Amino acid sequence: MRTALLLFGCLLLAACSVLGNNTRDRATVYDLDPRVQADPSWPRVDWQLSLAKVNATRVGDSLRIAVRPSANELQIYKGASWARIPTDMLEGAILRTLEDSGRIAAVARQGSGMSAQYRLMLEVRRFESDYDAPAAPPTVVIEVNAKLLHIASQRVVASRTFLQQAPTASTSIEDVVQAFDQALHAVTGEIVGWVLTSGRTADASREDV
Repeated sequence: MRTALLLFGCLLLAACSVLGNNTRDRATVYDLDPRVQADPSWPRVDWQLSLAKVNATRVGDSLRIAVRPSANELQIYKGASWARIPTDMLEGAILRTLEDSGRIAAVARQGSGMSAQYRLMLEVRRFESDYDAPAAPPTVVIEVNAKLLHIASQRVVASRTFLQQAPTASTSIEDVVQAFDQALHAVTGEIVGWVLTSGRTADASREDV
């Protein structure tokens, strides 16, 4: 009977922990959902784009919010997490921005069955807040490498690494998340404008041949 009661107690504690009744285990969940308006300078194109699954390092693509207190040390913010992994947030932001821009014939995730002329391949290299000085607030850093592939020729027509940095107002997690939102908003707009411009340039080059 004593063993059974002990087992029941362990199961009850485990259930409470899973349900979040243990306040020590609770974490605030944040989700970045930037809405990027189309830039008037973005060209209008008549081709279709497929968005490949965004890649990232295992350490950088996590629900835990990464912070780098020094150059060779990577930690996480306690009591806070992302609602979606960084690659999903970036993919969603770019897909929605292209769809809402009205500047492209169609865009969809790779594997949707849509016949596309170009494919966008992205790799998140950094998605973290960095401390340049111990006494100063951190700076959020988002670094993304992008390649635009012409599907028929299997040729990369453009490649670029995007780097966005956003200073935080303080060391509080709320201000850090706000800086992440600003950086993601900026890098999304940069990537979308680059994709449209690079694809149009590649089309013009083939027409001249």
